[in-house]
Amino acid sequence: MQPTVILRRCPDYNTARIHLLVREGLQTLGLRPWGRTLVKPNLVATGKEFPHAFTRPEFTEGVLLALRDRARGDLTELAVGERCGITMPTRYAFRGADYYAMARRVGGITLHHFDEVPQVEIPLYHPARLRDRLFTPQPVARADFFVNCPKFKAHPWTTVTFSLKNYIGIQDDPHRLLDHDHALNRKVVDLQYVLQPDFIAVDAIIAGEGRMLTPLPFDLGMIVMGNNQVALDAVCARIIGLDPESIPHIRLAREAGFGPTALSEIDITGDFTLETARQAAEGFRSGLIRVEDYFQGTNIHAYSGPPPAGDQDYCWGGCPGAMEEAIELLRLFNSDTDASLPPIHLVFGDYRGEIPAAAGEPVIFIGDCAAFNGSIAGRPVNIPNIYRSRSEKEPLKARRDDVFLKIARTSWSMRNLKRDPVIRMAGCPVSVAEQLLILVEAGGLPNPYFAPARALPFASSYLSWRTRSALRRLRGTPYNRPGPTLRGAARPAQNLEPS
Repeated sequence: MQPTVILRRCPDYNTARIHLLVREGLQTLGLRPWGRTLVKPNLVATGKEFPHAFTRPEFTEGVLLALRDRARGDLTELAVGERCGITMPTRYAFRGADYYAMARRVGGITLHHFDEVPQVEIPLYHPARLRDRLFTPQPVARADFFVNCPKFKAHPWTTVTFSLKNYIGIQDDPHRLLDHDHALNRKVVDLQYVLQPDFIAVDAIIAGEGRMLTPLPFDLGMIVMGNNQVALDAVCARIIGLDPESIPHIRLAREAGFGPTALSEIDITGDFTLETARQAAEGFRSGLIRVEDYFQGTNIHAYSGPPPAGDQDYCWGGCPGAMEEAIELLRLFNSDTDASLPPIHLVFGDYRGEIPAAAGEPVIFIGDCAAFNGSIAGRPVNIPNIYRSRSEKEPLKARRDDVFLKIARTSWSMRNLKRDPVIRMAGCPVSVAEQLLILVEAGGLPNPYFAPARALPFASSYLSWRTRSALRRLRGTPYNRPGPTLRGAARPAQNLEPS
């Protein structure tokens, strides 16, 4: 069956209209949910501060109602599952996105917090794999009918985040950070081998441009649906004027056989033509801005060299993009961020150029692969590369970093600046949270984690998350091996209704 992408006009977040359009999309594709049906939205960051970063509850509610309408008689569970951004409890994200209230309105919905469930080992066998196994939450591995509901957004690491990139949320923190570096595009493709979605519905009503956590709103007024995510992502890329073959994770997924990118191999239907969609998206700004360019005209001076792989001149999937997101978060919470920051020099990768820092100005080398051998403020400085190859990083031993441990560790490391203005922040990658905390400490800025308006709900969600995680470990069920009820392998995204 030729992959189909459906473009439907939807000017606002009217749940009844979304319900109708998605139900018609399922009918067009001949799809009927069954068994354990799992919906995976994008809730990387939620709440009133991040209104355009996540799949809206009205959208997911319409999808759930449509799935229930179209379900076969053997539907055993209708669920929503997600792992939000690193170090934040998913409960906090569900609360901020109003998903608990949404689930009550729909009724009979299970909410899976992927950071509180057993993680299932999935073996990988394809030749281009980064490693021999990865881990995914049990509800994902056990899903019979999987629905991907991403947000239509730009992304500083991968240009865009549509359906393929939304798979980053099918891993918990320790495993999500593994290979979230210069190999991120290959990691996205490896995740496709866990399972393929039966149905995709993209929240493109108000898209997010320019960034990922704090995107600017862009009124697209559409819903994009389909049954093959490479084909769908290719169409979404063309809507914003990009060649999908120029976006590495889309091209790599096509090369791996997950679907086509050529329009001649995709059936595009709906009440929005591709040309009309392109006109609606004219001027949309995607991601990928080098860190040196991002901070032009500010007190942050960034320098970057190549990552360790040797075949790339920039680490698009790691620390530099995290710093871009970190500064935008601080700007969101404090409008005086740029004025408050003193001159700071940030170095990424194996940098061979000059670092024109004045005496006493902090120079922070970020990441294990940061390296430099030269002079800074008139004194010799040698920062060695301490990067460990991915073969030394075992998924089963991956460590979860608690946000409060990150705060303590970052504060302790930044104190060293009082003795020596040149320090390293180790990690691969150094996460958005840690880089945000670096800027907080360097500039004496308010810590967003302790903002009064968020302190109580965050503390409540955090304690619930940690308690449930501790109980799971005490029961001895942090990990599972694949078994007869765990699918754990990619399959064709087809579940056709009999004619």
